[in-house]
Amino acid sequence: MDILLKIVLVIFSVGLIAVVLLQKGKSAGLSGAITGGAEHLFGKQKARGLDLFLQRLTVVLAAGFFILALVVSYFVKQ
Repeated sequence: MDILLKIVLVIFSVGLIAVVLLQKGKSAGLSGAITGGAEHLFGKQKARGLDLFLQRLTVVLAAGFFILALVVSYFVKQ
């Protein structure tokens, strides 16, 4: 069981890394950091299609990774 959980944890971590790398950047440098907040506030940058799917998948994989990390640490501790 311990080995299976570790394998699933590695799969979640590799998936999380891949999904984060597939997402496009929200801003470009300092000018993007300044204007990017205003565009986000006024709704000019809305996630559509693939971007929305990747954002939701990132949240699911991150939550799964966090929960699996806690479970694996619990079983290794015993």
